[in-house]
Amino acid sequence: MRLSTDDLYLLGQCAISAAMQAGELIARHSQRAVKVNTKDGGSSLAAQVVTEIDHLSQDIILQTLRPTCAKYDLACLSEESPDDGARLQQDYFWCIDPLDGTLPFIEGVPGYSVSIALVSRAGQALIGVVYDPLTHTLYRAIKSQGAWQNQQPFKPATPAQTLTFITDKSFAQDPLYETTQGALQRIAVGLGYAGVKLRLQGGAALNACQALTQAPACYFKFPKPDKGGGSVWDYAATACLFQEAGAPVSDIHGNALVLNPDGSTFMNHCGVLYGSDQTIAESMIRLYRRLHQG
Repeated sequence: MRLSTDDLYLLGQCAISAAMQAGELIARHSQRAVKVNTKDGGSSLAAQVVTEIDHLSQDIILQTLRPTCAKYDLACLSEESPDDGARLQQDYFWCIDPLDGTLPFIEGVPGYSVSIALVSRAGQALIGVVYDPLTHTLYRAIKSQGAWQNQQPFKPATPAQTLTFITDKSFAQDPLYETTQGALQRIAVGLGYAGVKLRLQGGAALNACQALTQAPACYFKFPKPDKGGGSVWDYAATACLFQEAGAPVSDIHGNALVLNPDGSTFMNHCGVLYGSDQTIAESMIRLYRRLHQG
């Protein structure tokens, strides 16, 4: 079936309700001790940790969204449940990260959120919702209907004099870390900025959002051979947000993100790139090519 504009609006409202209910649960537990378990989620610590709150958040979201699956014949892909492959058969599927940034949540620092997207079988994100339970900030977008940060249009902030680069904490152990630091400084100077910041921080969804809220900035992850690099549920919602905000989002080569891959959901083979403007994104693509060739 083909979803209408009205259908997408109603489904967007359901996703917002699910994300905010889950966010309220997460906020209530944010200052409490939680049991931490491990799972087979990739090579980094952030991908391997899971808590009871991840599962409780997922339960709340699925309880809200399951009626829409029946009504609209939607599949569902959620981080803490096995991939049943239905996303490759149905026309659309919910793509859910019930607690993006589990590691910062465990550490008691900002950077975690709820992320929900509706994705077509062709791999296009049609709805994107990210909710930050710490700041009560809601990011939402629907294809061809714009993107919003709470009640304001979601767009790059007034540019600062410093160019900010955002990536994951695990990048500090990357063999290219030192070389990349110097290269980022040269990019900033070349683009006319007074300085550069490299921030190694939280979960993928809020990292991407901050590429706009802390402009000029970009969020990047380089490809790596090890399993991991985030999964489609880490990027689907923010891909929709950036597309609707008119900001660049791609893999590290400049290609569109593949959000419904046949096989593994991991993104380690292609990396990701979110920029506050096209010039910054293109500079990062050229940098990765140089580092890769070197």
